[in-house]
Amino acid sequence: MALLEAKGMGVDFGGLRALSEFNIEIEPSELVGLIGPNGAGKTTCFNLLTGVFAPTEGDVIFDGKSIAGKKSYHINNLGIARTFQNIRLFKGLSVVENVKTAFHARMKYNLLSGILRLPSYWREETEIHNSALELLSVFDMADLADANAANLPYGKQRQLEIARALATNPKLLLLDEPAAGMNPSETQLLMDTIRLIREKFNIAILLIEHDMKLVMGICQRMVVLDYGMIIAAGTPDEIKNNPRVVEAYLGE
Repeated sequence: MALLEAKGMGVDFGGLRALSEFNIEIEPSELVGLIGPNGAGKTTCFNLLTGVFAPTEGDVIFDGKSIAGKKSYHINNLGIARTFQNIRLFKGLSVVENVKTAFHARMKYNLLSGILRLPSYWREETEIHNSALELLSVFDMADLADANAANLPYGKQRQLEIARALATNPKLLLLDEPAAGMNPSETQLLMDTIRLIREKFNIAILLIEHDMKLVMGICQRMVVLDYGMIIAAGTPDEIKNNPRVVEAYLGE
């Protein structure tokens, strides 16, 4: 059974059809790319899958359950995490504190324990802190744990955002243009990071990206959107040789 299945998913905004008849299946631990011109509906698709918007048609099945129209926090608790085009870190917090914010759903101590700083509070806070450091070490960022997130280089901020998403323990990770604004060396590091994430955490990844070297180099399958509709789907080789995709997006 597919981990994620969108069936005829679509949405209207004030009579404007932004996405129509979107169908996709993503298997556990599969890496799929979602590409297309600006305004094609890619981020709208992410917003529908993560509860930012509710689809006006179709359904979304995740891990055997319908999630169409559910709240974002509920979908995240079920196992879908995402990043955004524009980095959304807590710039006033340290690197490790940013990661720790994503562990809130796992915290079990009650309000009284937190106010009185009971042993149960300190025990759980220590466990969360250590888990956050362990996750940062995967990205070679443990030495930056106490640094202010706002002071990180751009590429490291992207990595931190991905680390924070992984802290929610997802089964599916949605990455929205993670290479945007990166230089070639940062992009190469990102490619290596995405491969590492998939291998180490054994999760599925759906990736929106305009950098064709990146997306063609790491994705197993690709889906192409244009004007809110799927115009092609297949392997990277099939996509780059598809005349309709070449005309609509890739160019000669």
